[in-house]
Amino acid sequence: MRTRSIPGSSGRVRPMRLLGDPTLHAPCEEVTDFGPALARLVEDMFATMYAARGVGLAANQIGVAQRVFVYDCPDDEDVRHLGHVVNPRLVAVDGEVLRGPEGCLSLPGIEAGTPRHDEAVVEGVTLDGEPCRISGTGFFARCLQHECDHLDGGLYIDHLTGLRRRRALRAAARAPWAGRTAAE
Repeated sequence: MRTRSIPGSSGRVRPMRLLGDPTLHAPCEEVTDFGPALARLVEDMFATMYAARGVGLAANQIGVAQRVFVYDCPDDEDVRHLGHVVNPRLVAVDGEVLRGPEGCLSLPGIEAGTPRHDEAVVEGVTLDGEPCRISGTGFFARCLQHECDHLDGGLYIDHLTGLRRRRALRAAARAPWAGRTAAE
Protein backbone atom coordinates (compact mmCIF):
# COMPACT_ATOMS: atom_id res chain seq x y z
CA MET A 1 0.00 0.00 0.00
CA ARG A 2 1.26 3.45 -0.96
CA THR A 3 1.94 5.75 2.00
CA ARG A 4 2.64 8.93 0.06
CA SER A 5 1.23 10.61 -2.99
CA ILE A 6 2.56 10.28 -6.51
CA PRO A 7 4.96 13.16 -7.29
CA GLY A 8 3.20 15.87 -9.26
CA SER A 9 -0.31 14.56 -8.58
CA SER A 10 -1.22 17.72 -6.67
CA GLY A 11 0.84 20.06 -8.87
CA ARG A 12 -0.21 22.26 -11.74
CA VAL A 13 1.40 22.23 -15.16
CA ARG A 14 3.28 25.46 -15.77
CA PRO A 15 4.30 26.99 -19.13
CA MET A 16 7.64 25.79 -20.43
CA ARG A 17 10.36 28.34 -21.24
CA LEU A 18 11.84 27.81 -24.68
CA LEU A 19 15.20 28.46 -26.34
CA GLY A 20 15.88 32.20 -26.35
CA ASP A 21 14.17 32.93 -23.03
CA PRO A 22 16.66 34.86 -20.85
CA THR A 23 15.75 32.75 -17.79
CA LEU A 24 17.36 29.72 -19.44
CA HIS A 25 20.65 31.52 -20.02
CA ALA A 26 21.35 32.90 -16.54
CA PRO A 27 22.67 31.05 -13.47
CA CYS A 28 19.99 30.29 -10.89
CA GLU A 29 19.99 31.51 -7.29
CA GLU A 30 20.47 29.27 -4.25
CA VAL A 31 17.26 28.32 -2.44
CA THR A 32 17.11 29.84 1.05
CA ASP A 33 13.41 29.42 1.91
CA PHE A 34 12.50 25.78 2.56
CA GLY A 35 8.82 26.47 3.22
CA PRO A 36 5.56 25.52 1.52
CA ALA A 37 6.34 27.53 -1.62
CA LEU A 38 9.33 25.26 -2.36
CA ALA A 39 7.22 22.11 -1.87
CA ARG A 40 4.59 23.57 -4.23
CA LEU A 41 7.29 24.40 -6.80
CA VAL A 42 8.60 20.81 -6.75
CA GLU A 43 5.05 19.42 -7.15
CA ASP A 44 4.45 21.76 -10.09
CA MET A 45 7.78 20.75 -11.62
CA PHE A 46 6.87 17.05 -11.48
CA ALA A 47 3.43 17.77 -12.99
CA THR A 48 5.02 19.84 -15.77
CA MET A 49 7.74 17.26 -16.48
CA TYR A 50 5.21 14.43 -16.71
CA ALA A 51 2.86 16.48 -18.92
CA ALA A 52 5.76 17.17 -21.30
CA ARG A 53 6.89 13.52 -21.15
CA GLY A 54 10.35 14.40 -19.91
CA VAL A 55 12.78 12.63 -17.60
CA GLY A 56 14.11 15.75 -15.85
CA LEU A 57 13.19 19.39 -15.36
CA ALA A 58 15.07 22.36 -13.91
CA ALA A 59 13.19 25.21 -12.22
CA ASN A 60 14.35 27.83 -14.72
CA GLN A 61 12.61 25.84 -17.48
CA ILE A 62 9.33 27.02 -15.95
CA GLY A 63 10.64 30.53 -15.27
CA VAL A 64 11.78 30.11 -11.66
CA ALA A 65 15.45 31.10 -11.32
CA GLN A 66 16.18 28.85 -8.33
CA ARG A 67 18.56 25.90 -8.03
CA VAL A 68 16.06 23.01 -8.05
CA PHE A 69 15.53 20.08 -10.38
CA VAL A 70 13.32 16.99 -10.47
CA TYR A 71 13.86 13.71 -12.28
CA ASP A 72 12.18 10.42 -13.11
CA CYS A 73 14.80 8.77 -15.26
CA PRO A 74 16.07 5.25 -15.96
CA ASP A 75 19.72 4.36 -16.13
CA ASP A 76 21.15 2.05 -18.79
CA GLU A 77 20.08 -1.02 -16.77
CA ASP A 78 16.44 0.24 -16.69
CA VAL A 79 16.61 1.05 -12.98
CA ARG A 80 14.22 3.94 -12.29
CA HIS A 81 15.58 6.98 -10.42
CA LEU A 82 12.92 9.33 -9.02
CA GLY A 83 13.46 12.43 -6.92
CA HIS A 84 14.39 16.06 -6.58
CA VAL A 85 17.47 18.04 -5.57
CA VAL A 86 17.60 21.53 -4.09
CA ASN A 87 20.81 23.56 -4.49
CA PRO A 88 22.49 20.79 -6.50
CA ARG A 89 26.13 20.85 -7.45
CA LEU A 90 27.74 18.48 -9.91
CA VAL A 91 30.63 17.31 -7.74
CA ALA A 92 32.11 14.55 -9.89
CA VAL A 93 32.05 13.19 -13.42
CA ASP A 94 33.98 10.13 -14.47
CA GLY A 95 34.03 7.30 -16.93
CA GLU A 96 34.12 7.53 -20.67
CA VAL A 97 32.82 10.55 -22.51
CA LEU A 98 30.10 9.18 -24.75
CA ARG A 99 28.22 10.96 -27.51
CA GLY A 100 24.58 10.03 -27.11
CA PRO A 101 21.20 11.36 -28.16
CA GLU A 102 20.04 14.25 -26.01
CA GLY A 103 16.99 16.45 -26.19
CA CYS A 104 15.43 19.10 -23.99
CA LEU A 105 11.92 20.14 -23.04
CA SER A 106 12.97 23.73 -23.79
CA LEU A 107 13.88 22.73 -27.37
CA PRO A 108 10.97 20.39 -28.13
CA GLY A 109 11.49 17.95 -30.97
CA ILE A 110 15.20 18.64 -31.39
CA GLU A 111 17.78 16.01 -30.51
CA ALA A 112 21.52 15.81 -31.10
CA GLY A 113 24.43 13.54 -30.25
CA THR A 114 25.91 15.26 -27.20
CA PRO A 115 29.11 14.31 -25.36
CA ARG A 116 28.64 13.50 -21.65
CA HIS A 117 30.55 11.56 -19.04
CA ASP A 118 29.16 8.09 -18.29
CA GLU A 119 29.18 8.65 -14.52
CA ALA A 120 28.04 11.66 -12.48
CA VAL A 121 27.55 12.60 -8.83
CA VAL A 122 25.35 15.45 -7.62
CA GLU A 123 25.16 16.73 -4.05
CA GLY A 124 22.48 19.00 -2.66
CA VAL A 125 19.63 18.93 -0.18
CA THR A 126 16.01 17.77 -0.05
CA LEU A 127 12.89 19.88 0.47
CA ASP A 128 13.54 19.57 4.20
CA GLY A 129 17.13 20.77 3.90
CA GLU A 130 18.58 17.29 4.51
CA PRO A 131 21.82 16.59 2.61
CA CYS A 132 21.55 14.20 -0.33
CA ARG A 133 23.97 12.66 -2.78
CA ILE A 134 22.83 11.17 -6.09
CA SER A 135 25.07 9.01 -8.25
CA GLY A 136 24.18 8.03 -11.76
CA THR A 137 25.54 6.07 -14.67
CA GLY A 138 24.62 5.95 -18.33
CA PHE A 139 21.43 7.76 -19.30
CA PHE A 140 20.77 8.86 -15.70
CA ALA A 141 24.29 10.39 -15.49
CA ARG A 142 23.45 12.28 -18.71
CA CYS A 143 20.24 13.56 -17.07
CA LEU A 144 22.07 14.75 -13.93
CA GLN A 145 24.65 16.65 -16.00
CA HIS A 146 21.93 18.11 -18.24
CA GLU A 147 19.86 19.45 -15.33
CA CYS A 148 22.89 20.91 -13.55
CA ASP A 149 23.82 22.67 -16.81
CA HIS A 150 20.36 24.27 -16.86
CA LEU A 151 20.80 25.67 -13.35
CA ASP A 152 24.15 27.18 -14.39
CA GLY A 153 22.47 28.88 -17.37
CA GLY A 154 23.48 26.34 -20.00
CA LEU A 155 21.73 24.13 -22.54
CA TYR A 156 22.82 20.88 -24.13
CA ILE A 157 23.40 22.66 -27.43
CA ASP A 158 26.24 24.55 -25.73
CA HIS A 159 28.14 21.22 -25.77
CA LEU A 160 27.70 20.81 -29.51
CA THR A 161 30.24 21.95 -32.08
CA GLY A 162 30.51 22.16 -35.83
CA LEU A 163 27.88 20.53 -37.97
CA ARG A 164 25.91 19.10 -35.02
CA ARG A 165 25.54 22.57 -33.50
CA ARG A 166 24.59 24.19 -36.81
CA ARG A 167 21.97 21.51 -37.50
CA ALA A 168 20.42 21.85 -34.03
CA LEU A 169 20.28 25.65 -34.24
CA ARG A 170 18.84 25.51 -37.78
CA ALA A 171 16.17 23.05 -36.61
CA ALA A 172 15.35 25.36 -33.67
CA ALA A 173 14.99 28.35 -35.99
CA ARG A 174 12.53 26.39 -38.18
CA ALA A 175 10.59 24.80 -35.28
CA PRO A 176 6.92 25.71 -34.86
CA TRP A 177 7.74 27.21 -31.47
CA ALA A 178 10.60 29.39 -32.74
CA GLY A 179 10.38 32.93 -31.42
CA ARG A 180 8.20 32.01 -28.45
CA THR A 181 9.67 32.01 -24.96
CA ALA A 182 6.94 30.16 -23.06
CA ALA A 183 4.25 27.65 -23.99
CA GLU A 184 1.08 29.49 -24.93
